[in-house]
Amino acid sequence: MLTIGLTGGIGSGKSTVAAVFSLLGVPVLQADQLAKTIMQENRQVRSELIAAFGEATYLNDQLNTAHIANIVFKDPFQLSVLNSIVHPVTIAESIAWANRQQAPYVIKEAALFFESGSSQGLNGIIGVSAPGSLRIKRVMDRDGVSRQQVIDRMQQQINADLKMKLCDWVILNDELQLIIPQVLSLHNTLLALAAA
Repeated sequence: MLTIGLTGGIGSGKSTVAAVFSLLGVPVLQADQLAKTIMQENRQVRSELIAAFGEATYLNDQLNTAHIANIVFKDPFQLSVLNSIVHPVTIAESIAWANRQQAPYVIKEAALFFESGSSQGLNGIIGVSAPGSLRIKRVMDRDGVSRQQVIDRMQQQINADLKMKLCDWVILNDELQLIIPQVLSLHNTLLALAAA
């Protein structure tokens, strides 16, 4: 079984592409969602997050993502603290998830494969690319945040062009190219690779 990464900058449309793979019957793990679940449910992670970011990290026993985002997307050191707490547990859980699957290949969707070092052990990485201005608009519309807040988040990720050069395949999600034919073509490529 192949383990394939799916990545792209914030607002590139990773989740949309992941949904198409899922419709094709490919097991898909969304690492960002897994990380949020771990932050909410893992007692050790919760206590470390509270120690690092204060009691406001949880409100009414729920993860206060706005509080954390306000801290970490303005301070690279604080972001590295967050990642050092959450990434190791998320990576371990994602490996265990992949080992439970019965499919020619699985997809792990994550924004920070290269930044977190979790690209090791993957059989290849798909990048999702979109113009910066479109990505900013998508995130502003999706999250109800300001342009500057999106730019702050984008600056915590490696340059989008560099990220795409590090990927084995790239899907263009610029609202000019159709996504489904690109995913179908890549699906057939990955099935052939898995069979080989």
